[in-house]
Amino acid sequence: MNEPWAAARRLLVMRLDNIGDVVMAGPVLRALKENLPGSHVTLMASPGGSKAAPLLPWADEVLSWRVLWQDLGRLSFDPAREWEMIETLKKGSYDAAIILTSFKQTPHAAGYACYLAGIPLRLGESKEWGGGVLTDEAPTAPDELHQTERNLRLVEQAGFRVKDRALSIRVPEGACKAAAELLKTRGVLPDAPYLLLSPWTSAQARTYGTDRFALVARCLSEETGWPVVVSGTKDEQERSGRLLDTLGNRSLDLVGATDLGVLAALIEGARLVLTNNTSTMHLADALCAPSVVLYSGTELESQWRPRSAPHRLLRRETWCSPCYAFACPYDLECLDVPPEEVVGAGLSLLGEVGDEAVKVPRRGSRA
Repeated sequence: MNEPWAAARRLLVMRLDNIGDVVMAGPVLRALKENLPGSHVTLMASPGGSKAAPLLPWADEVLSWRVLWQDLGRLSFDPAREWEMIETLKKGSYDAAIILTSFKQTPHAAGYACYLAGIPLRLGESKEWGGGVLTDEAPTAPDELHQTERNLRLVEQAGFRVKDRALSIRVPEGACKAAAELLKTRGVLPDAPYLLLSPWTSAQARTYGTDRFALVARCLSEETGWPVVVSGTKDEQERSGRLLDTLGNRSLDLVGATDLGVLAALIEGARLVLTNNTSTMHLADALCAPSVVLYSGTELESQWRPRSAPHRLLRRETWCSPCYAFACPYDLECLDVPPEEVVGAGLSLLGEVGDEAVKVPRRGSRA
């Protein structure tokens, strides 16, 4: 390991995006702990991304902050707030900061904040020149590189050795018990099979049609005889009515009834997960849960797709991909996949993994 990184004991890892992005930072956190036993690792994440922290046992502490350089127009003009953040970082007495970014983000705003906070080592990757903001900088990676690999490549630049490149999470015992109780109260006994449907995302451009997803889940339920557990946030309750009506008595409505840990426990126990390109996809990958993913053309598949879990990735090629848009002006042509094709992919995947295969304890779930 490069000096003076080998002497660092208080580390700040910054990943200031969404839940899925924070989950994909897990292998970096794990590598830091393996290379620097006894070190203290603080994960700095957005308020939304911080929800993933209980699933990542390598973070000793979580600092939740909505930063100006990741803001989408919600933060007011308030320089005092930014000085408060710098003072908070200063109080952490960090030896080093590792700034994780996607291919289109700059580390320099975060790096400058860390500089002002007196953090002597600052590691990031950038396409542009940033002067002396970073002390250590990784060469620019190809845009199409998977985000997890992009993260790991960064710490390897500082000399950290990476033994395991796969995602993994820890499902808290309390979450497992809560999930089992939710299922039991709805008639699903321990170890009984079920499908998990997580049909919504935070971006319209990445969301397969809810009516279509309902038809897919109903058909798969009829084919397998398994109930459909429907998950979602409280904000999604008001748009779940038609989907639940289509599923009828085959559905178990858990929309708004779970936190992220309980959702992870439900994913861990599912025979098959149906979802979009969203945090559920990354959780399923970390738990090696078989998944059918409706993957829109907003991003390249190579950047975010599952790498460990058995899966089927479905989408249509379009001229506008990748657009990296939140809203699609073209009627989601990239997700124009007929329900019968999705059903076929699900049945094919179930046939591939086999009933016994999915009962084997999954990788990383008790990391």
